[in-house]
Amino acid sequence: MSSADAQRNRAAWDAASDEYQERHREFIGRGEPRWGMWQLPESELQILGDVAGKDVLEYGCGAAQWSILLARAGARPVALDNSGRQLEHARALIAEAGVDFPLVHASAGEAPLEDESFDIVFCDHGAMTFADPYATVPEVARLLRPGGLFAFSHSTPLALVCFDVETDKVVPELLRPLFGLHRIDWVENEPVEFNLPQGKWIELFRDNGFVVEDLVEVQPPEGASSTYRSKEETEWSRRWPMEQIWKLRKA
Repeated sequence: MSSADAQRNRAAWDAASDEYQERHREFIGRGEPRWGMWQLPESELQILGDVAGKDVLEYGCGAAQWSILLARAGARPVALDNSGRQLEHARALIAEAGVDFPLVHASAGEAPLEDESFDIVFCDHGAMTFADPYATVPEVARLLRPGGLFAFSHSTPLALVCFDVETDKVVPELLRPLFGLHRIDWVENEPVEFNLPQGKWIELFRDNGFVVEDLVEVQPPEGASSTYRSKEETEWSRRWPMEQIWKLRKA
């Protein structure tokens, strides 16, 4: 990820943070860890498993709602984000929750953290959406201990191929090529996003010493609601995967 993209995304998220946290506060602020645009419970998905006693990096933490819950579950979290304003919200929530852990203000591709510092690196969207995977995947490999878990949710390549910029919705139509998917610049001055075709993800993981343990293609339950997606998009996602969760192990 170029420094220009990192700076652009920092400015965009600093500007959007207050509205984002206000809109999604109740939906993502519940008392148990949940994944993604439909907030599916970690207790059902079992992506991270038992975190007690483990060093965990939340890689693009926003207001650190996940890390707060993991700290309560006995983990030793560190929460990193590129946006200073998001971390201000995190500090307020941490104080309110009565927990304590480090917050790191940095671009995900250049984390100021030591090699092999963590048992788990994860994000719920976060850095794996808004930073270049050709920088972040090697960085996660550096930060994880041998046998460590790397897990993240993000939009599927299919959803991005079907995203209509004019209506700001995912539609049942192929609007752009899948081959060559990488850096996605939707709208000027809004965050740049990143994604890859599935084969390119697997190639990148393999080249950096990761073994794929699972790929969860999220299907929201019937009647699910979301502050991130419209009713029509939720129905779309019950037919085709809009969101996915990778679960990987460092060899």
